[in-house]
Amino acid sequence: MNSETTYEFLVLLLMATVLLELVARRLRLPPAAALIVGGLTLALIPGVPAIDIDPGLIMLVFLPPLLMRSAYYTVWGDFKRYVGGIVSLALGAVAFTTLAVGVVFHLLLPGLPWSVGFALGAIVSPPDAVAAGAILERLHLPSRITALLEGESLVNDASGLVLLRFSVAATLTGAFSLTHALTSLVWVTLGGIAVGLSIGWVGLTVIRRLRDSELIITSTLLLAALSYIAAEKLESSGVLSTVSTGLLLGWHQHETFNAQTRVRAQAFWKSLVFLFESLLFIMIGLSLRGVLDRLGGVQQGMLTLALPVLAVIATVIVARFAWLLLAGSTGRFARGMRPTGGVSSLSATVIMSWAGMRGVVTLTGALSLPTDFPGRDVILVSAFAVIIVTVLIQGTTLGPLISLLGVVNLEERHSVQENEALAWKRVANVQYEAIKALSHNADGTERHPRLLEQYFHRAQVAEHYEKDREIHHLIKLEHFDTVLAAIAAGRAEILKMHKAGEIHDEVLRQLERELDLQEMAAENRR
Repeated sequence: MNSETTYEFLVLLLMATVLLELVARRLRLPPAAALIVGGLTLALIPGVPAIDIDPGLIMLVFLPPLLMRSAYYTVWGDFKRYVGGIVSLALGAVAFTTLAVGVVFHLLLPGLPWSVGFALGAIVSPPDAVAAGAILERLHLPSRITALLEGESLVNDASGLVLLRFSVAATLTGAFSLTHALTSLVWVTLGGIAVGLSIGWVGLTVIRRLRDSELIITSTLLLAALSYIAAEKLESSGVLSTVSTGLLLGWHQHETFNAQTRVRAQAFWKSLVFLFESLLFIMIGLSLRGVLDRLGGVQQGMLTLALPVLAVIATVIVARFAWLLLAGSTGRFARGMRPTGGVSSLSATVIMSWAGMRGVVTLTGALSLPTDFPGRDVILVSAFAVIIVTVLIQGTTLGPLISLLGVVNLEERHSVQENEALAWKRVANVQYEAIKALSHNADGTERHPRLLEQYFHRAQVAEHYEKDREIHHLIKLEHFDTVLAAIAAGRAEILKMHKAGEIHDEVLRQLERELDLQEMAAENRR
């Protein structure tokens, strides 16, 4: 395809992502599943060009922003609390799954070297941060399960990457060094973290001197790319580096960024992530066509590879469940999985094992194999199949499975509600005291009587809300519905004035922005 045709095809893909997103919402399916199916459907339509994905370019362009956003919004307290379980999954589960897949693959295809099976295992073993985030953000799981799954998908790159590198090296050279492998694992992990934290600190120093929201948001996007590139140049983990930078920025965002920057950044990152995730998942479906063509078409490919591919999929699912059962019975990981709020350890284990979605990391790992690598097409088809099954089947059925097992932490939800009520009470009291301290004139009169009355009323409402949330919840809904109606009336009036030529465009934008912020605040409090 020439440049013009490529651009037109990209526009077509973007139109398809919007349509598939609407279909997914109407059918209440995970968007990632709908996008992969849509990509597969497009790939089978005659005349649609085959997509040849450059794995290095995909990793460089798409992955850093997606990882930055996931790490930026990570709940830091939960991440630290469950770090033992995260490490168990990111290292132990990846190694265990790699070993299991390698053994099964060699038993079914004994003509290929052992290292080929282990390379496939390393490719399909790490759950993906992009795939996990696309599914988990629409579900409401207990915080410890969400923290373990998201934390695992953010940091498991190091183990999978090292295992893949040495499997490929062992296949092509016939040599393997355990000492070298362990040394590389340490460097990939610690080096990536060190690079990410260093770039994050420098970036924060620069950002604190910036005043424009556009420059700050652009800087965070650049930091994601710089962190990834710098770590990869030093042959450490670009994923861990970007995650470390994102965690650091997320931790300091509340003091470093002003309200306007946070509001704009949230809108920017939400749109960017939607665009990138949509393109990635639809490209996963499209890129399968080239592999099937090399195998002689869909029918021939299925006949030739059905048994080993199905065996790999089953091994990936079973091995993850087995590791969770094993690790959940001992050590720090078990403490993170103990039942709370009516959630049993077995139910949590089932949910976590079923939530191991694979995505862009598995795709790029498979595509990065050398063209002369033994069994490359088998590995590619197996990797695609694992992505499709884990996203399309597991991702689609995860919500119903959660409902069936009753994995809802009522105690945790009640605790969050209590914390929210207490926080609003203390904020309201502090704000009232601040207004009162600034409101008195020397002669004893009030300088800001309306503000004092307003904040005193807020403090009273917060006090009553903490004591009886059910009654005041209905009062709060009615109050903010009235506020939203007033905002809508104000918006209609300024639009009427603008159409009549009574106010300038700049005045319209200023007033509209104020009303937008008021509406956002009311919607959040509603």
